[in-house]
Amino acid sequence: MAGIGLIIIKRLGLGLLTMLMVSILIFGAVNLLPGDFAQAILGQGATPEAVQAIRRDLGLDQPLVERYFTWLFGVLQGDFGNSFAELNFSSYGGTTASANFGSVADKLAPRFNNTMFLAGVTALFAVPVSILIGVLAALYRNSIFDRVANITTLTSISSPEFFLAYILILILAVLNPILPSLSNIYDGMDFADRLERSMLPALTLTLVVTAHMMRMTRAAIINLLASPFIEMARLKGLSPFRVILFHALPNALAPIINVVALNLAFLITGVVVVEVVFVYPGIGQLFVDSVKIRDIPVVQACCLLFAAAYILLNLTADIMAILSNPRLRHPK
Repeated sequence: MAGIGLIIIKRLGLGLLTMLMVSILIFGAVNLLPGDFAQAILGQGATPEAVQAIRRDLGLDQPLVERYFTWLFGVLQGDFGNSFAELNFSSYGGTTASANFGSVADKLAPRFNNTMFLAGVTALFAVPVSILIGVLAALYRNSIFDRVANITTLTSISSPEFFLAYILILILAVLNPILPSLSNIYDGMDFADRLERSMLPALTLTLVVTAHMMRMTRAAIINLLASPFIEMARLKGLSPFRVILFHALPNALAPIINVVALNLAFLITGVVVVEVVFVYPGIGQLFVDSVKIRDIPVVQACCLLFAAAYILLNLTADIMAILSNPRLRHPK
């Protein structure tokens, strides 16, 4: 057990180091973008004194390194800074310009909850369905069911998310008005209405992630079917279904857990296109809107949340794969 604890501590340490490096890249890349927000918000007719006053109010006149550490220490305390989109300029002109700020955290909280709800609904459908189809495809390998499943998954993998989204809108919202085409979610909405309006984006994401998880499950199980312990189970007279379910599947959990975690990370970090298509008020939609208006603090916060979710889920997959596989728990 001490060895497992040491491995987990090492993984967590590497995760924190990775997060630190990613935060540097995010802050540097966003702040090195061309253009000046102060000049853009005040317009071409603004005086240099007014531009300088806005830069001072926003902290943009400080050195890049100092701004990074100020931002990093704020993030560690749960403070992502102030949104530029919430600026209310009381005056600007010859020499003065002043502004009131809105908190980035206040904007992120409801959007993050909406994205997590969408990811949770998608995972609730996608994970069990993909594992079940993968097990059945391995059980009936080279059958009609296996071929249809492979063709379907290859088609969904090859199709962009926005294309699948528009196809679903056409079929389920236009030709057959079963579900709403726009996901206008708002606070105070009851669960049934929220679920109904989230169903089309959830189905789109399900089609995307199910293909990856199903194919990995199938490949991992088939890879084990030639193993000696599988041959022994067959010689005992066990049915093919019991051999796969009780002998092959538990030993194939490590790669399956990895691909499930990667696809769950995609549900949080890769929802930008889907949220934009369905106008779903999540982190992805907020990220796109913030990029359009150069709301630097919100863009940084969204990127950091995406990176944190991806790294955290990868660490979780790594640790679970170690715990589920004795060969990884006791490496030679």
